[in-house]
Amino acid sequence: METTTQSLNERIAQRVRDLRADRGLSLDALAGHCGVSRSMISLIERGESSPTAVLLEKLATGLGVPLASLFEAPRPEAGPVSRLADQPQWRDPHSGYVRRNVSPGGTASPIHIVEVLFPPKARVAYETGAREPQVHQQVWVLEGSIEVTVGEDHHRLGAGDCLALVLDRPMSYYNPTRQAARYAVVIATAPSSWR
Repeated sequence: METTTQSLNERIAQRVRDLRADRGLSLDALAGHCGVSRSMISLIERGESSPTAVLLEKLATGLGVPLASLFEAPRPEAGPVSRLADQPQWRDPHSGYVRRNVSPGGTASPIHIVEVLFPPKARVAYETGAREPQVHQQVWVLEGSIEVTVGEDHHRLGAGDCLALVLDRPMSYYNPTRQAARYAVVIATAPSSWR
């Protein structure tokens, strides 16, 4: 199981390089699409940086993919089962939150499931804007409570609560409590027929 920061940084580096090449983007073009400097993208692609969740979200937006896809193996084995031991975990160096990609890699599913362990008093703010294709997300709180702000809309969620949203506005997650929260995020990329 890949659990070390170094191996995950290498995986992210390979995915970003592959996705950028698949789209025919230069470093400068990707920098222009996502608002991340060319030099930072280069550091990430060489595995010489421990990027934050906010930075990775900007890259994912610029590449037109969900954040979860940056953690997939470059050429994942196709199969319908994702074993716990094979699910990559990543810790955000800024907030300390831990995300685990639950969904099987290598399948053509438009759905990704991510589990997050969110530390007490942690906050993550994304500058998300409209995406093409449109990305839908549902946040289901499994333990504890969190606050999610989407644009101007503020939601306090407790265990069992579920929030549905579209990734088209800035958003933030905050754990106002002294206990860790655990939640699942289900992400679906909408085909054009959904609109």
